[in-house]
Amino acid sequence: MVSQKITINNPQGLHMRPAGVFAKGVAKYQSDVNLIFNGKSTNGKSLLNIIGACIKCGSEIEVQCDGPDEEEALKAAIELIESGLGE
Repeated sequence: MVSQKITINNPQGLHMRPAGVFAKGVAKYQSDVNLIFNGKSTNGKSLLNIIGACIKCGSEIEVQCDGPDEEEALKAAIELIESGLGE
């Protein structure tokens, strides 16, 4: 398992559009992708779970990846967040 902490910089946080971009971007990996926020683990491949986590701008989250392509999945997840998720 690999993980990295990152701060969400989207002005509106992870609402419908950026959550969808993230979920779609990591769905192609075999590894499990989880977002840890406020002590709770959220499935990073599920749009509804990401929205339900209520992750706001400025929130620090931990991205955890576990599986056969975990390094690539983590790199892609961090790049997506840093890119602003299409916003």
